[in-house]
Amino acid sequence: MEIKQFEEKMEKSLESLKAEYTTIRAGRANPHLLDKIKVDYYGTPSALQQVANVSVPEARMIQIQPWESSLIKEIEKAILASDIGITPNNDGKVIRLIFPELTEDRRKELVKDVKKKGENAKVAVRNIRRDANDAIKKAAKATEISEDEQKQLEDKVQKSTDKYIAEIDKAVEEKSKEILTV
Repeated sequence: MEIKQFEEKMEKSLESLKAEYTTIRAGRANPHLLDKIKVDYYGTPSALQQVANVSVPEARMIQIQPWESSLIKEIEKAILASDIGITPNNDGKVIRLIFPELTEDRRKELVKDVKKKGENAKVAVRNIRRDANDAIKKAAKATEISEDEQKQLEDKVQKSTDKYIAEIDKAVEEKSKEILTV
């Protein structure tokens, strides 16, 4: 009986959480904030990074320079439709996103959100543990594995669960610290 598949699912839960955290802004300009934004490029939804050069010239500014100037309106529309909450400024050639300083209340709100996402990731890991234990019990019931093997596998699953929960806690802690650092 293999438990590797369950560990891979736990790893995916952690990776998913970390990817979600890159899109939460912490008062500094982070180009990953734009990762989920799609722009209508000749009828095809395309990632912003595929139709423009995205750079961070200053700590609180993202600059977007489209490959074609005709895309400026489309990029602006996509940014306004997204949930990043920043109004784009353009000078006809370049779009600038200027990030305001976060207020203390906003920082606390973001930390709550970070913790909630962390909690959801932990629930996902615990659900994977439950599925793994169910599979182990099923195999034991069908006498595919011995009682000793069952105990060993259940211990292994618990160790993996503990490891991923600890990593999620660490990710939550790091992101919260990043947000609260002024």
